[in-house]
Amino acid sequence: MCELLGMSSRNPVQLTFSLEALASHSAPPGSHREGWGAAFYRDKDVALFREPVAASESALVRFLEQQGPPTTLAISHIRHATRGPVSLANTQPFVRECMGRMHVFAHNGDLPGIERSSSLCYDRYRPIGETDSEHAFCALMERFAGATVIPPLDERLSLVAGFATDLRKLGPANFLYADGDALFAFGDRRTQPGSAARAAPGLVMQSCVCVDGKREICVRGLSISPGFQEVTLIASVPLIPADAIWRPFREGELIAVANGRMQRETGV
Repeated sequence: MCELLGMSSRNPVQLTFSLEALASHSAPPGSHREGWGAAFYRDKDVALFREPVAASESALVRFLEQQGPPTTLAISHIRHATRGPVSLANTQPFVRECMGRMHVFAHNGDLPGIERSSSLCYDRYRPIGETDSEHAFCALMERFAGATVIPPLDERLSLVAGFATDLRKLGPANFLYADGDALFAFGDRRTQPGSAARAAPGLVMQSCVCVDGKREICVRGLSISPGFQEVTLIASVPLIPADAIWRPFREGELIAVANGRMQRETGV
């Protein structure tokens, strides 16, 4: 299955080793070799980098590990292709404009029959590639169609929860979605190590609070400047398990994170 990485922080940070750890999962004998992508927010806009190649073999990934743009909100993805050919159009994360800001989406799982789902259809927003994940993103964006300003967080969380409910009826529906203000993370099921069965957790998370460079809760893999800082990392699997505690998502758990801190939590 594909792997996801999301980050929200109070002040800009660089992903550095977190991105490197994610990319290493595409090295042999890893199976996530059909593409990679990373989206870094700057205010309402996004710097998007994608390639339909293994992240572990990408010179661009190595550059971003050292010189990636500081950001307060980021989503990254490495692909294990299950639907659609290996191509740039099928490489996540996907980006669309809505309500005057860029929205980013990345999904891990399989959604057979999504093209026949009456609750996951689209009109204004249309896929460029052939993946079920991009179809899902277009269906999510369609639910905002007609809105001119971004709704309050509780309204957005309710909308995303309804979308997640419809999505997980088709299959594993782990996803990260960002709207320039908040990072929404939904944990469902995924294939667990040493087992062919798909079960929770679909995502894991950890948080960090820093004061003047002293980390009260340790998160490796980030370049954090002195001063007060809060950071939350969300990933498909623990990236650096040796020196950090990753909390597993409950099956059907949806959270909203902003400025590095969890703002809302609900079950689906």
